[in-house]
This record gives sequence, structure tokens and C-alpha cells, in this order.
Amino acid sequence: MNVLAPVRRDRVIADLPACFRKEAALHTRPAFHPTVASACQEERTGTVGFKISKIIVVGDLSVGKTCLINRFCKDTFDKNYKATIGVDFEMERFEVLGVPFSLQLWDTAGQERFKCIASTYYRGAQAIVIVFDVNDVGSLEHTRQWLADALKENDPSNVILFLVGSKKDLSTPAQYSLMEKDALKVAQEMQAEYWAVSSLTGESQLGGGCRSQHQPGQRTLRGSLPMGQGRTCGISSSEWRP
Repeated sequence: MNVLAPVRRDRVIADLPACFRKEAALHTRPAFHPTVASACQEERTGTVGFKISKIIVVGDLSVGKTCLINRFCKDTFDKNYKATIGVDFEMERFEVLGVPFSLQLWDTAGQERFKCIASTYYRGAQAIVIVFDVNDVGSLEHTRQWLADALKENDPSNVILFLVGSKKDLSTPAQYSLMEKDALKVAQEMQAEYWAVSSLTGESQLGGGCRSQHQPGQRTLRGSLPMGQGRTCGISSSEWRP
């Protein structure tokens, strides 16, 4: 009989992680919705005891998607990584308010020739993470098209969006400040939550990763509540803004 090891301490989410920027956060609530929290405490989260959240990670070639995932999942950084061919896949185990979750992270290729292959894996995502390089204005401009492609396979009203700027360690404070202004505008336009991270140093990786799990997790928990109760949680996309 196989017994799963305990969930890592940093994967146990009992409180809402803080957002990176209030100007581009899906919400700034300090705690989980009371209805969801109460249901979890009373073990009223539906008949399925193990829940899954699917997150797809998209963006230009060499913006750091794979390094982002490796830092979050394995706490490693490999500067000699190979470009993703088609798609790759990682799975992380979490507990959200005591409820076990499996987080599926789909790492998609940024090369044009693999787009058709990668897009077949977009469907059924609870969250979409669009990655750009904070040192490359072009990669930020391309995020709109990456999002449009991903939304062709998903219901726009039913996915949570994150715009993530990578390689922050390579940018000077002055350079980053200018890029952040443009990135915040794009995030607000997309109705996405914005994060800037460094896979090399690990800056903001854990907070951003846990934030990307708790929001799909809360939505999944809401959906599994008895009829009527979930709707009272008020976590529609139009209500995420502060």
C-alpha cells in the first residue's frame, strides 16, 4: 500500500498570500471567503476529497517559463536548460484550508513550430500564466496574443489570469520601474494579476506560486459546495478587483 508523504509545509495554505501589486491584483481580501472557510472547517467540500487545479504557462521562447516552474516545484535553477519541445508537465501537492489539491503545471513551448502541439493542452485550465521577460518589451507586447490563443480553448469567464514578469534580477531598478508601468497597464487590460519574479534568486516565486494555487483552489472549493452555497461566495471575475 502506497502512502503519500505529507504535503510540504510551504504548500499548506491556510491564509491568503499577499498580492504583489494592489494596482493589478485579482482581489485584495485578507482572508478566504467565510462560506468557503466554514465549509472546509466542517468538511462540507463535496464528495470528492482530492481536487485538481490545472494551470497552463505560456509565453515567448526563452522568457523563462521552464525556469519559473523548476524554481517553484524543485527550488532549483539551471542556466543550461534546454528549450521545451511541445509541452512538459509538473505536479505539486497542496493543502488549501485542509483540503488536498493537486496542482498540474503545464509548461508549453514558446517556439512557433510547436504552437499547434502545445495548444491542444490548453483546454480545461483553471488558470493561465502568461510569462514575459521584464528586459524585453517585445515579449510583453506578445502576451496579448498568447492570451488570445489560450482563451480559444477555454471559457474566458471561467479562468483566472496571471501576468508574470521574469528575470527581474537582470534589470536595474530604473529599467524595471519603466517596464512595470507598461506591465501593470497590460495586466489591468487583461484583468490579470501581476507578479514580477526572479527564478535565479527565487524572488517572489513562492508567493506568486501559492497565490496562483489558492485562487483556483478557492473557486474549485466554491463549486463543490451544496447548491446555492457556492454562489454566495461572490468570486466572479467582475468582483476580483479591489
